[in-house]
Amino acid sequence: MLTVDVITLFPEMFAPAIGLSIVGRAIERGFVDVRLHQLLDFCEGSERADDTPYGGGPGMVLRLEPLARALDQILAAAPEGERRTIVLTSPAGTPFSQTVAERFSALERLVLICGHYEGVDERLAQLYPVEPISVGDFILTGGEIPALAILDATVRLVEGTIRPESAAGDQLAAAYTRPPRFRGVQVPDVLLSGDHAKISAWRRDEARRRAARRRGTQ
Repeated sequence: MLTVDVITLFPEMFAPAIGLSIVGRAIERGFVDVRLHQLLDFCEGSERADDTPYGGGPGMVLRLEPLARALDQILAAAPEGERRTIVLTSPAGTPFSQTVAERFSALERLVLICGHYEGVDERLAQLYPVEPISVGDFILTGGEIPALAILDATVRLVEGTIRPESAAGDQLAAAYTRPPRFRGVQVPDVLLSGDHAKISAWRRDEARRRAARRRGTQ
């Protein structure tokens, strides 16, 4: 089973995702366990979760102490030797991809730290084996939306969650359904042929062509 621990200032944003659709079904069937950790719960006394950056500048930076307490609690309760990764959502991170999602789906624990404001104190990566992950070259208000994307893409690949043929990535190929002709636009003949070997080959080729176009290599 994959356990996903999410450290966030806004756990309410995850409630719809983990209660519905494929993620919800994976949780119900016991394939995945999603645990939400409110970062404010790890602040002591009058502590804040964020503070102004050293050296000045706009915005706020997430502080180390609450994050460290949250991580320490999660890791202390985790089994020794488990396969796990700690992810920090960050626009400066490694680009998220289907390959990364496949790697995460084979873990026993995935910890998602939702960055916010102007980011997280850089020393976090010196204290914990944090893997920064980006979902694109753009800035969001917080890391919750990227974390939701990572969660969804990863959970659907956990064994037993969906059919293997659905997890294989056929959505990368063009898809068509009824009617076979609409406003003069026709479904490719091969998809209507009934020849499953040809259809599979067409889908593989089409997926490669679409991926090449997306990367600008064709």
